[in-house]
Amino acid sequence: MALTTGWTGERACALQAALRLSNESFAAQLGIAVRTVAGWHQKPTTRPRPEMQQLLDTMLEQASPAARERFDALNSPSVSDSASTALTSISPAAVTRLNTDPNIAGAFDWLDDHAGWEPGSARLAVSSRLATIDLNDLQNRGRRRSRVDQRGIANALGGYYRNSGSGHGRYAARYGDDGEAVTSVLTHPDWLDLGAALMTEHDRLTVDSASTIGAPLNDKAADHAVQRLAETLALGIRLTDMPLYRLTGIDMATGRVAGTLGLSRFVEYALTMDLLEGELVDALAVGSAVGPGSLPLRDRLLPDTSAVLDVAGRLCAGGTLALCAIARPAEPRRGPADYVLLVQERSGHVVNAARRLAVIPKGFHEPMTDIRADARLGATLRREMEEELFGREDVDGTLTSQLRADPMHHSRLSEPMRWLSTEPGRLRMECTGFGLNLVSGNFEFPGLIVIDDEDFWVRYGGDIQANWESHGLHQYSSLDRQLITELIGAVAWSNEGLFALLQGLRRLKEIGGDRVNLPAIDWEVRS
Repeated sequence: MALTTGWTGERACALQAALRLSNESFAAQLGIAVRTVAGWHQKPTTRPRPEMQQLLDTMLEQASPAARERFDALNSPSVSDSASTALTSISPAAVTRLNTDPNIAGAFDWLDDHAGWEPGSARLAVSSRLATIDLNDLQNRGRRRSRVDQRGIANALGGYYRNSGSGHGRYAARYGDDGEAVTSVLTHPDWLDLGAALMTEHDRLTVDSASTIGAPLNDKAADHAVQRLAETLALGIRLTDMPLYRLTGIDMATGRVAGTLGLSRFVEYALTMDLLEGELVDALAVGSAVGPGSLPLRDRLLPDTSAVLDVAGRLCAGGTLALCAIARPAEPRRGPADYVLLVQERSGHVVNAARRLAVIPKGFHEPMTDIRADARLGATLRREMEEELFGREDVDGTLTSQLRADPMHHSRLSEPMRWLSTEPGRLRMECTGFGLNLVSGNFEFPGLIVIDDEDFWVRYGGDIQANWESHGLHQYSSLDRQLITELIGAVAWSNEGLFALLQGLRRLKEIGGDRVNLPAIDWEVRS
């Protein structure tokens, strides 16, 4: 291509993608208006003016060798013709993300590398797949998926993973007069009722490795990853390639949370282990038989209980979630003093447990700025409280890059969290158990957060507001035994959410005194 005369809007966008620049940064480096760059995305056949082509020539000449290699790959004849056809049928918002979102670009690089593809191949594959997606089909699939409830998932996985052995089994519980709940969380009696206060001496997860798993993808797995990225763009789902802790060793005991962690990236989880849930739910939604040999991704990534328990030999990401109980004073319209219990409906824009019930806060266990200090569960729960309950967007890694050295410094805390942190004992956090979720192999640390001072609710109850990860937020009284019994039996729960709810209620019943009137809950481990 003669660059002084051959630039088009599409090729300019390819240069932008190769340089991994946003519209704003690309425009600023060229010295042009952002709307000009946006116009190239909307009309890829546009031919810039000669003086603009000279600017693009110069930018390409000054690009790094790696960026030039990416540009050449994106503009090879086979790629260029196919991509041009695909991009014309994709929404402008999706095209913009396709070309400028550094997280999507990072996902393309990861996929090219792990699938053994030439640079630029993943972008072409996703562009082509994106052009074929029918949003109505995705919405219909979403409706079918919504009809597959927590019990169906738990029962299907119970059939898939039989004969666990070693004392491990799925977490189940009997509650109230005749209620029964069974989850997909693989646990062990030694991992339950830990009662571990999340303070330094009891909260002892440590980082022992910064390596990632990095397993190669076969053709089937790579195709699923392409589909996941195309759907992410089509549906506007947030994907941020942030660092993520992965569990490499388990050492739980009563009163103590311990084990070892390594590091991975969120994109590796999103394009591998997190695909297992969709594969399973889609099979259940159409009535397909589920068992070994029927789910290709699961058969490869998590084929049996031994693979589930081998956390050091696979990518085991996960997080912590907690039942939040906030003391309220007696009130004439409501009744005696109690705890308000918070439950969220997850939004459709999250990667994990979309459109299901969960306790709040709930978050992936991931570092912010201090890899070793942030390895403690308490660090993640405090951050998630700030983000999901108290409205701090600057600690949400999906919204902004973290540039502050200590984002959880006392001077930066929200007013509610600062009040809780001022005096010891105002905020109590415990880990109530541990398990490995058979849905995607995730580690789950259920917890209980208790605020006993009624003054907190009087001061800040009106300020509590769920963030974008929630579709809705509901409150329950710890004195309303009947309603909470019905809540436990709701089929809309995520499995990890139900696990955390049951363990949290068990512990709250022990310590809540006159503020609680909760159903009896007795757990069992089902092999």
